[in-house]
Amino acid sequence: MKIVVCIKQVPDTKGGVVFNPDGTLNRGAMLTIMNPDDKAGLEAALRIKDETGAEVTVLTMGLPKAEEVLREAMAMGADKGILVTDRVLGGADTWATSTTIAGALRNIDYDLIITGRQAIDGDTAQVGPQIAEHLDLPVISYAQNIKIDGDSVIVERQYEDRYHVIKSKMPCLITALSELNEPRYMTPGGINEAFEKEVTVWGRADLKDVDDSNLGLKGSPTKIAKASDKVRKGAGEVVTLDPAEAAAYIVDKFKEKHVI
Repeated sequence: MKIVVCIKQVPDTKGGVVFNPDGTLNRGAMLTIMNPDDKAGLEAALRIKDETGAEVTVLTMGLPKAEEVLREAMAMGADKGILVTDRVLGGADTWATSTTIAGALRNIDYDLIITGRQAIDGDTAQVGPQIAEHLDLPVISYAQNIKIDGDSVIVERQYEDRYHVIKSKMPCLITALSELNEPRYMTPGGINEAFEKEVTVWGRADLKDVDDSNLGLKGSPTKIAKASDKVRKGAGEVVTLDPAEAAAYIVDKFKEKHVI
């Protein structure tokens, strides 16, 4: 069994956020971590590997420094790492990103693709399903539990106050929640092995069945109009009322906002 996990190196917001003049993130100037949802997806793949002997490949798109997150994944237990990097891919929105990753995945044999639900730097939850659409694969999103059953996967899909149990034949794509599991730590031996392995590096020329018009900033149909590292909130409204009046006031506000 072959599993590909798509991971992303994202800004560690505790260290501050830096923007380029065009509103895109200056990723090279920020401290970074592995995206939490992606790390849960990686852990799910590694648990399947522990049970079945599956081969786990991690793939990321980003700057050359994104090799760091691949090394981390291999130190956790992934077998191979692939970095997709090229100047023409920079500034991509979700459409251009998913197009790029799908173009890379067409070079790989896989039974299962796992992505995180969403990345903490964009919070769109679009890239995973878009990859599945590009590759014409069934997709199960918001996975809170994953089991392998022969040539199928059985997934508990989180849904409001309950969950759906969905079974799909492989190949398919799953998007994982950070609540899916508790990711393992890297081991000293795993770290040594990770730095002994070669990371495969692909550029634009290695992408299959993609058009330049759908890549990078120029190929992104959505543009950032304005970006800020802090969201300023209004001062709010302060009222002084007795308990009965206060309760009625709150209920009226809920009705006004269509909460009730």
